Amino acid sequence: MRHLLTDNHDDRPTQRRHIRRAIAMYRALLAAGVVTRAPISLAVDLKFDFALNQPLSPFALAAIELLDRESVSYPLDVLSVVESILDDPRQVLSAQQFKARGEAVAAMKAEGIEYEARLELLEDVTHPKPLADLLDVGYEAYRKGHPWVADYQLSPKSVARDMYERAMTFTEYVAFYGLSRSEGLVLRYLADAYKALRQTVPDEAKTEELIDLVEWLGELVRQVDSSLLDEWERLRGGTDGPAAEIPVDERPPAVTRNARAFRVLVRNALFRRVELAALRRWDELGALDAEAGWDAEEWEAALEPYFAEHTDIGTGPDARGPSLLMIDQGRDRWTVRQIIDDPAGHHDWAITAEVDLAESDDLGAAAIHIVSVASA
Repeated sequence: MRHLLTDNHDDRPTQRRHIRRAIAMYRALLAAGVVTRAPISLAVDLKFDFALNQPLSPFALAAIELLDRESVSYPLDVLSVVESILDDPRQVLSAQQFKARGEAVAAMKAEGIEYEARLELLEDVTHPKPLADLLDVGYEAYRKGHPWVADYQLSPKSVARDMYERAMTFTEYVAFYGLSRSEGLVLRYLADAYKALRQTVPDEAKTEELIDLVEWLGELVRQVDSSLLDEWERLRGGTDGPAAEIPVDERPPAVTRNARAFRVLVRNALFRRVELAALRRWDELGALDAEAGWDAEEWEAALEPYFAEHTDIGTGPDARGPSLLMIDQGRDRWTVRQIIDDPAGHHDWAITAEVDLAESDDLGAAAIHIVSVASA
């Protein structure tokens, strides 16, 4: 490092500036436990492919320690920390803000808020920023001890998390925000988020639920364009040979091969239907399941008795938890029962479906066939 910092074509003042910055970054890595003193080396407890591949990765390591591992939102909160240090996919964030403001205007009109007041309130409506307050406070505290991070802007945002919370596939997400002209940008961002999760988050910070989330994100990217991850995996494994040896048009691996990620895909597909049912969006439910005989009218008729008993359907963290999803894994198909979280806590209503494994491999997604929507 001394050679790189001093034996170059910069003038002496510039060299001194870089030297001071290098020392500050070394101290940050030392404080984070990434390196050890005398002799300087990587900490022994870091996994072999550990990498700080973003300028603010040391801050992310420190921020993850602020999170509550026992919280049901911990996996998504870790994802939000990682997303906050990635470059902004501006087209996506603009589309999110446009969607949020449209929904806010509709809600304010329904409440009878005057036009001028609506304009003023809309100034505060932006794209989703999970953990923004916590991250901003943490960033300011970290910056005081590590001044060099001031050159990089923290940017709380939610793209991968937003897709997961909405239980959407890549295609559904692109259509939802009208991002057909920016599909490549969305995919590249998701790939970057996956790589950062894999390489930046230390093993001791990973829970089983977080590993599920990471596997889901990687499989989602791989099924859309496996070449984005194939080359990266080849480089991580140290395999020699030019990238051209990897066929660009090769089909991605069978989606059911990664059982952990496939379970998350199935869980998301079922919960997507729960969310749409909670919003009573029968047309969208029909669009998902009309081919299986469940059109909009069928969905509405099936849930009419439920809404006669209960006012709403829960869609919070508990509603999408593993305790309300039963999976019977057969050789050729899975039978899935998604229990509906009713306000009375009876849990006697459920969506039952079958998952065709061969068809899922063809689709690169969970092939869901609704069997019934009824009370036990």
